Parts: sequence; structure tokens; C-alpha cells
Amino acid sequence: MSLVLSLAATAVAAPSGPVAAQCFDESLPVTVEETRLEAIPEGGTEPASQQILARSGFDRFVDQFITSLCRAPNLQQAENMVRTQGTALWRAAVDRAQGRGPAHGALDRYDDRPLYWARLSMTRALRQWAPAFPLSDEARAELIKLLEYTSRGITSVDFPAGAGVKRVLVSGFDPYTLNQEPRRSNPSGASALQLDGLLIKTDSGPAFVQAVIFPVLWGAFEEGIVEDAFGPHLMEGPRQVDLMMTISQGGARQMAIEQWAGNWRGGSLDNNDVSSQGMIPLAANWPQTPEPTWFIETTLPYQAMIDAGTGPWPVFLNTRVRVWPDPSNPGVGSCITREDGPHPGDAACAGGGGNYLSNESMYRSNRLRLALGRHDLPGGHLHIASLVYPEDRAAITDPVFEEYRKAIVDQTVALVAAAARAVR
Repeated sequence: MSLVLSLAATAVAAPSGPVAAQCFDESLPVTVEETRLEAIPEGGTEPASQQILARSGFDRFVDQFITSLCRAPNLQQAENMVRTQGTALWRAAVDRAQGRGPAHGALDRYDDRPLYWARLSMTRALRQWAPAFPLSDEARAELIKLLEYTSRGITSVDFPAGAGVKRVLVSGFDPYTLNQEPRRSNPSGASALQLDGLLIKTDSGPAFVQAVIFPVLWGAFEEGIVEDAFGPHLMEGPRQVDLMMTISQGGARQMAIEQWAGNWRGGSLDNNDVSSQGMIPLAANWPQTPEPTWFIETTLPYQAMIDAGTGPWPVFLNTRVRVWPDPSNPGVGSCITREDGPHPGDAACAGGGGNYLSNESMYRSNRLRLALGRHDLPGGHLHIASLVYPEDRAAITDPVFEEYRKAIVDQTVALVAAAARAVR
């Protein structure tokens, strides 16, 4: 399926206002994901994105971005503006999540959706931007990538150097499966916003946490966003990480530490309604393990995380995987479940957490860890409890939804802290 849709064929509204009207071309294509900016919840009258942006005050960042984009006199100024405002959007989301700065809007501070919809509004604006100066497709794509990396925290990761401090890098995800439910939040993204910049006291020194949020897009993973986020901090040096953890939303009312990541894509649709199936592609520009590895095992201190006594949900090590019946012919036949993990010679059909992008985030980050020789570095994946949405399908939020998300996020933070305390 095509990644882009012609705006003329959709109901998506272009950026508006007297300045915006002068510099946007509604005929330029937008992505499937960006069309959901106009998705209205069942029984509602206004797009979920507009409600979330207005009720969080994050519509001001979108308005400022559009105005600044239309005033950019050349590509260099546009790049500077995108870098500055993308970084500012990430910082504002972290500050809002952690209760810093003036309050804007009434949405709960644990809500990750203002960042998601603001970023998506900005990428749509960049796709439809028609500046007075020539803009190549390549230059437009680089501007969009710059906005993605700055507003996801990837360019902001900054660890203190030297001994005496532990460095922890974690990742979360955007909301997903929004075709069925445009109100979606993702507790892993909300956890990342709570964790970024957190200082954890441990018996062997402070642990400093940095966080990023990944898109739910096969294409972005193929282009190396996971490796770009983790790679620079896995390299040997005074700021190399001591613990890394990818985090995503999993099953209801449980916290699963995945023992195994599997080298297989299962084909589920991403946020652009794109499917991908087969072995996980290699990442350009980053070292890879010499031979394709069907499974990679966690090195997280999972027993310490389990024994930490966090709640409200049970924490366990998930040893289950799925394998192909004939390892010489992967992709053919029905997958076999192995409760005790892979057997020698098995070909992966799914890791413990499945064969979607959560599994791939663990596989890619740890494949790179191994390729860089960090065999003893604690690394792995945590699947956290899924959310329960308001019964009123027109409601963007309600107290029960907010309390549920807060409980999940707070336990996730506690589990990251338990892992950090176990690292020596």
C-alpha cells in the first residue's frame, strides 16, 4: 500500500490562517498516519487530535511552527527553525509530563498524546509546504527526518561522562492501531516522558536516565531509527550506556520482561497501514552481527526487577517463543509455540513479545549491542500493561483512564529504577 495519499482524495484540512494560506499546497501528498489528524471518535463531533491539542495547550506549538515555516526565507533558516522547534516540542512534552513549567490546558500530565498529535501536525505541514524558494524532495525529506529525530528526543540524549554514574537509555512508542480507536495513548511513550532526565539513587552511585520515543512504522525502522538512537551511546567512551531497555505496550494487567527477541516480521499493519513480513532487515551505517541470529536473549537483570515488589501488576519473565516447523523454510506452515524458549536450530516466527515493532526494537538494539562487542551490557525489552479507555466512546479522557495509565507508568518507572539499582 502507498505510504502517501493525495490530499485532494481525503478530508484532511490543510494548515490554516492568513500566513499559512500563502505557503501550503493542499495537492501535495500526506501519509496515511497524517490523515488521522481528522479522525473523529465514535459519537463525537470533533477530531480527537484537535481536542487533545487544544486541551493540552500544545496547539500553540503547531501554530508557531506553521507561522515560522511560512516565514523561512531559505532552506538553511528552515533547517534551523525545525531543529529548534522540534527540540523545544520534546522538551515541552517532558516538562509537562514531569510537572515543570506553567500549566497549559486541563489534560492529565501523564498524557503522551499531545506530543504525538503536535508532531504529526508539523510533519504534515512540512509535506505540504510550498516555499517561495526551490525545495527538492530530498531536502523536504531531510527536514521531516530532522523534525522526527529532534521531537522524539533522539538528538537530545546527553549523558554525564566518567565513572561514578550509571547511564540508562530507554525507549517507548507512539500510539498505534488508531484506525479502530483515534483516542489511543501509549503507556510506553508516557513512561519515556516520565523517565527522561530522571536521576535514580542507587547503592553504587546515581543512575541518569535518558529516553526516546519511536514511531510505529516499518519504514522508519528499516531506515535505522533504532540504531541511530542507541548506537552512539553503545560506542566505547566516557559516556557509554550501562543499561538499555526498550519498552512497549503489551498484554492486559501484566508486566512481561521478554527473554527472547526473534528475527521475524509478522506482517501486522503499522501506522501507515503498511505490512512487512520476513527477516528483520539489516541497518545501513551500523555494525551487524556476522551471521543472522534467529533469537537474541535478554541480558536485563530480570530477577532483580521481579523481586523489586512493584505493583499493581505482576512482573514475570516471558520465556515463550514461536518457531517455524521447518527451520530451512521459514515463513511456510503454522508456527509452533515453545514455552521454554527456542531449541537449537530453531528459526524464529516470533519472539516472546510477538513479531511486531516492539519485538523488533529489542532485536535491533541488541543486535547492535552484540555487534559492538557489548556482550555483558544489560539490555532487553519490557512489555507493560495495556490501557483501558473511557466507556463513553466520544470522551477523550476520564478519571478511570487517567488513573489506570498513571498506575502503569509509575510501575514502569519503578521497574527501570530496579534494573538500574541492580547494575554494578
